[in-house]
Amino acid sequence: MKNIAVFASGNGSNFKAIIDAVQSGELEATIALLICDKPGAYAIERANAAGIPTFIFNPRDYQLKEDYEKKILHKLTKVGAELLVLAGYMRLIGPTLLTEFQGRIVNIHPSLLPSFPGKDAIGQALAAGAKESGVTIHFVDEGMDTGPIIVQESVSIDENETKKSLQRKIQTIEHRLYPSMLNTLLARGEITSDKKARTY
Repeated sequence: MKNIAVFASGNGSNFKAIIDAVQSGELEATIALLICDKPGAYAIERANAAGIPTFIFNPRDYQLKEDYEKKILHKLTKVGAELLVLAGYMRLIGPTLLTEFQGRIVNIHPSLLPSFPGKDAIGQALAAGAKESGVTIHFVDEGMDTGPIIVQESVSIDENETKKSLQRKIQTIEHRLYPSMLNTLLARGEITSDKKARTY
């Protein structure tokens, strides 16, 4: 069993999908740690309910990103994390973690990148009048949603689509696709960002 660490900042619905996949045996991994930068986030309750250790911090308590990332790195090393899984983590990963976990950090984003990177991708797609959106899973680099794409899955945007209805469509895909892709990555034995993207 490979050890993974999940990073989340909010509700943690993708985190819950990963927990469920581990508990059902669909994802052959151990969630060794939840990293959360929002002390009041519901993701923490999900971790506690599942008996998953947590490291919770407030970035405002640190002068530099490097300072809290060093603490995170210490925690990750202690639990033997092999893959970092961003699941609604709303901060760019800095050099401290990128260097140590190069090619071993993945993120899920609610759009078909490179379209609509950053915050509120669903709102961005609706405001732009896009006819299609979807989900992208990608390796993390120093940019904002710019790393090598692993897999994408699309959804159509209906004429009367609302933010809530599009979010439901996208989350349905996310909760199925993320655990499945994580299992595929871990099963390869050697995690690398040199793989070409697959599109469904």
